[in-house]
Amino acid sequence: MSAPSLRLRDLAFAYPDGHQALHGVDLTVAAGERVALLGPNGAGKTTLVLHLNGILTGEGSVEIGGLPVAREHLQEIRRRVGIVFQDPDDQLFMPTVGEDVAFGPANFGLRGAELRERVRRALHAVGMADHADRSPLHLSGGQRRRVALATVLACDPEILVLDEPSSNLDPVARRELAEVLLGLDVTMLMVTHDLPYALQLCPRSVVLDGGVVAADGPTRELLADDELLARHRLELPFGFVLA
Repeated sequence: MSAPSLRLRDLAFAYPDGHQALHGVDLTVAAGERVALLGPNGAGKTTLVLHLNGILTGEGSVEIGGLPVAREHLQEIRRRVGIVFQDPDDQLFMPTVGEDVAFGPANFGLRGAELRERVRRALHAVGMADHADRSPLHLSGGQRRRVALATVLACDPEILVLDEPSSNLDPVARRELAEVLLGLDVTMLMVTHDLPYALQLCPRSVVLDGGVVAADGPTRELLADDELLARHRLELPFGFVLA
């Protein structure tokens, strides 16, 4: 059997000011699984994500596809962990869409026809193949979000980490992004406050609060638990009814 895409064992982390952000988190995400990471502000979600590519290093262990997140493996780890930030402008900085998508794999050593093919496939996967020569500045917010996703897909990641992917998207762009994400054959960890989006995209959800895993199970079951949601300051939109 292949190794899980993500395995955290007893992960703990304290910031220099003494704030303990994570308290012994255990989490395993199987290859191909789509998991939503839910929790209130300050729960430790961002701190956890920053351990996945070695930006932060705490106690315990983190493995990506069986490879430990350690200094000697950081280049490969950062290829395997594709993080799509909440603001696509944090990832788009080249003159054209194609150059933005090529930047990551070129940085990992791809050149020539192989690089061009990687860019073509990534843009096709997000429905932006006809926009390679356009400036990202001339795209809509939803299009920029999909191009930012393509910049990560072009590096052929083991796990895709999405930070609030639906934020600031209109309903059409939100639907288009969901269709793209559902069509990807990649392990996915989605950090979100958007509970309906978690339900739509992720069969499994993990609730993180106070630096510990408070719940882990089928998304629909967790969202049907009103007491659980209230206890961890999670809330479905007004009028939303679980089907």
